[in-house]
Amino acid sequence: MADDKKKEGAKQAKPAAPAAAAGKGGGGNKATGQKGRSADKGSKSETAPGPAIKRMAPPRLKTVYGKEVIARLQKEFGFKNVNQVPKLVKITINMGLGEAIGNPKVIDSAVEELRLISGQSPVVTKAKKSIATFKLREGQKIGAMVTLRNERMWEFFDRFVSLALPRVRDFKGISPRSFDGRGNFSVGIREQIIFPEINYDKIDKIKGLNISIVTTARTDEEGRALLRYLGMPFRS
Repeated sequence: MADDKKKEGAKQAKPAAPAAAAGKGGGGNKATGQKGRSADKGSKSETAPGPAIKRMAPPRLKTVYGKEVIARLQKEFGFKNVNQVPKLVKITINMGLGEAIGNPKVIDSAVEELRLISGQSPVVTKAKKSIATFKLREGQKIGAMVTLRNERMWEFFDRFVSLALPRVRDFKGISPRSFDGRGNFSVGIREQIIFPEINYDKIDKIKGLNISIVTTARTDEEGRALLRYLGMPFRS
């Protein structure tokens, strides 16, 4: 019985020998000169994502705020404590799409465009209640929005005032009256193509969006001075 078991074990082990020999010997790729296992490792490294890019310096406008804007605001309004100086808290970008009721695919393009503009994944907004007049149902997708804070907020604001606004047709400045009485500012943009991240040839429709800038200012004068020193081109 023991001899029969040894013979069966030897028969099962024999087919595995050529495979081991192939992996050990000339089983590699002749064109690349690599063995089978090393070639597999190379293919995995090609498809794997690269290392994340770390920020080497703070955003440009954040540095300007710390070195110049704080001192100007303290001198203008007589702030004795640095913590009293107004600063940016967050920026909200909202894109409402009424045509999404009849064409839900518009939401997909809006989400992609907001992602390119802000550098952050947006959130799809839904209707809170049904309105029969507009054929709107509760929970239906009607837009997209994104909220930016910290570094992304500063980077977006820099691109907005330096690159996007100068590309507006017949631009004569931003109205300085678009404040809410507590230092927060809102502005409407009719065309999303003013942002350089948007490829004009790939858009399906011209869309408008609203940009709301929330600050810690207590009055509209403080908020207006903050945005003006940061580069907002207010109309004189």
